[in-house]
Amino acid sequence: MTKSQTVSMDYALPRDGVTKNNVVRRASLAGGVGSFVEWYDYGIYGLLVSTLVLVFSASEMSLTDAGLMLTYVGFTVSFVVRPFGGLICGYLGDKIGRQKLLAILLLMISLATAAIGLLPGYQSIGWAAPALLIFLRMIQGFSAGGEVSGAGSFVAEYAEDNRRAVVMAPLVMGSFIALLFGSLLITGLLNVYGSEAMREWVWRVPFLLAIPMALIGVYIRTRIQDTPHFQLVKQNKRVVKNPIRTVLSSRKHLKAIGLAITLPAVNGPGYYILFVYMPTYLNKVMHFTQIQSLMVTACGLLTIIATIPMMAWLSDRLGRRPLLIASAIGMAVLAWPCFWLLTLGMMPLACMAAILLAFAFAGHAGVIQATLAEMFPTNVRYSAYSIGFNLSTVIFGGSAPLLMTWLIGLTGIASIPSYMVMLTAALTLISTFYLKETAGKPLRDE
Repeated sequence: MTKSQTVSMDYALPRDGVTKNNVVRRASLAGGVGSFVEWYDYGIYGLLVSTLVLVFSASEMSLTDAGLMLTYVGFTVSFVVRPFGGLICGYLGDKIGRQKLLAILLLMISLATAAIGLLPGYQSIGWAAPALLIFLRMIQGFSAGGEVSGAGSFVAEYAEDNRRAVVMAPLVMGSFIALLFGSLLITGLLNVYGSEAMREWVWRVPFLLAIPMALIGVYIRTRIQDTPHFQLVKQNKRVVKNPIRTVLSSRKHLKAIGLAITLPAVNGPGYYILFVYMPTYLNKVMHFTQIQSLMVTACGLLTIIATIPMMAWLSDRLGRRPLLIASAIGMAVLAWPCFWLLTLGMMPLACMAAILLAFAFAGHAGVIQATLAEMFPTNVRYSAYSIGFNLSTVIFGGSAPLLMTWLIGLTGIASIPSYMVMLTAALTLISTFYLKETAGKPLRDE
């Protein structure tokens, strides 16, 4: 560690005598639990969209592609506001710190999620129902725009240089564990109450669970102080007056932001097509039952959750670039054959396809957040990280469910999602050749 980093770690230690390793573990836990709550709130919408289309669309639309696309507008608009959330939160995070802001964001998205669970349906208040749904999705999107880069910066700035990806692994795993929990919860509710009750009232239960989860997440996030690197920047009076202006007026930062847009290109389809959109794709396009669709998705989620720690460990030893390259090649090669297996309509083959794609994607998911955090200095990290990653997510991930629904309906080609995965994997692969290796190197503070 450099002298400045040693000082910063000492400066961040609490006064109860805990070791630095315990502080790092607390930060990793805070990141993981917060990520779980945030992405459970955000992802439950995608998992329940087959039911929501029946609740929030007119009866004559609800069973058509138009009704499904109407509901996916709520999915897409949440991504449109993500860059604005990233800009504002990035500015505040680089000015006042990460910890308090992350707790506020967690509370914001949880209240919006619970409010969705209380909304009347279309039959009660007409078009006001989907309008309110879209408004609450925008609040969720704003919060999510500040969450990823903020939580990534927070945990990265606590982690040791030679273990940064491993320490950040719970943060990444939290989002997939949240989707797995949501999938299993919905499957259980369907088994117990049936599809009719799910459409009538049971769909509200997963949204209302956001309240107790939020209380746990906010408590954990407020029990740890701000990061050692940010405290050092603040102590040395190196806080940037206007981090957004600093980032956008620097050729070096703009170049890094450009790479932060293209490098995670496959992350959008990898996450939103393989895990969030997959249950609806299998149910509506492949004609699996809703329970079967959720179980296939659960197979992929279990695989990626188990594999991410190994990929993070490898990247801390071999470097970020080898893992990103291998994952991009794996995704490009496996995408079409795996989606072809899904078209056969057989559960064992569908589960095998989900497992193979999840394993290939784990090499990217377990590495990309550590890589992006390492690309920027502390005094503008939150802002620059937010701009790059949120734009990448909007361009390559946010419109994916809506675009896939439209293209499949237009062409009748069920394997279209595989082409988007292959295209973005190729873009990620090309981008890795412009990436400087950052594994094991100290974070820059300015």
